Amino acid sequence: MKNLRAAAPAAIKTLLPTFLLVLLAACSKDAPKQEDVRPVRAIVVGSSDIDVNAEFAGEVRPRVESRLGFRVGGKIVARKVDVGSVVKRGQVLMQLDPQDLQLSQTQARAALRAAETQRDLARAELKRYEELRKQNFVSQAVLDARKSAFSSAQANVDAARAGYSAQSNQAQYSTLASDIDGVVTAISAEVGQVVSPGTPVVSVANTSDKEIVISLPEDKVDAMRKMQDVTVRMWANPAVAMRGKIREVSPVADPATRTYPVRVSIPGAGSDVKLGMTARVQFASKSATPQMRVPLTALFHEKSSTAVWVVEKGAVRLVPVQVGGTSGNDVVIASGVTPGQTVVTAGVNKLKNGQKVKLLSEQMAPVAAAGAAK
Repeated sequence: MKNLRAAAPAAIKTLLPTFLLVLLAACSKDAPKQEDVRPVRAIVVGSSDIDVNAEFAGEVRPRVESRLGFRVGGKIVARKVDVGSVVKRGQVLMQLDPQDLQLSQTQARAALRAAETQRDLARAELKRYEELRKQNFVSQAVLDARKSAFSSAQANVDAARAGYSAQSNQAQYSTLASDIDGVVTAISAEVGQVVSPGTPVVSVANTSDKEIVISLPEDKVDAMRKMQDVTVRMWANPAVAMRGKIREVSPVADPATRTYPVRVSIPGAGSDVKLGMTARVQFASKSATPQMRVPLTALFHEKSSTAVWVVEKGAVRLVPVQVGGTSGNDVVIASGVTPGQTVVTAGVNKLKNGQKVKLLSEQMAPVAAAGAAK
């Protein structure tokens, strides 16, 4: 009995701190729950009568690119330009060793002088025989022979003069000059190399007239050929839209890709559009009535109905819509939303009616503005 009485105070001392903690916890108030605010991506819906039918990636290329070569063969002794050099019409690009050509020109000049000497001699003899014929000292047959000799000598002079002119041109062909104002895009030969006539050694592109080269699949060629509204946007600066025009459609498909190369001219291209840049070519047509388009990711399917989440005063509301068709990666909304409303485009399956959301501002570009820019 004494042992029990002695153990009671010790047990009370042991349980007292635990009892006090339980009592304090019971008296404390519950912390208020924070409201769940979910970040979402959204767009402002707008209406536009521009319907983008297709979009293709392409490359900026010059309309005219010349592969230049020497008109005579020889050894290259000088190269005056590098890849990327801006050249003017008539500027020297490369030079051949002119020694052999100059020797041929000298030989042709000497042959011309010899022919002229023989002609002068034949003319003098013809005059003498004409005087002798007047005095009846020679026959007419002898005079005719002298006339024939003079005509032959004159023909030899003409042939020698033509040969000399040809050799003079050949000597000038040892210098390769640019035919256009442009930029050097490729060099195919170096100093010390022996080239044959016509071998391309330098490529020069005309930078004043640029175009975009794209590839169309065979099922799009006829439809895109009729499109008049063509817009070009550079990948480096997509905010700037340039008007394009189909200039050429290849009648033969590429044997490797089985697509048809198409060249789209861009008359308004400035100096910021450089050769080799990547571009996007959009083919569009006008619809009969303005349309509202949203991305496919904006649709929320509930049972047999289709809806979108509309943001109003920082919260979302589910709005049923009627889909009128598709346009690329977008869907056309026939009814349910009005222009100017903000529609969620990502995370639609994790929302509920009345939920607070935070809009990501970088995704708030109005669809109407984008359509008008096209």
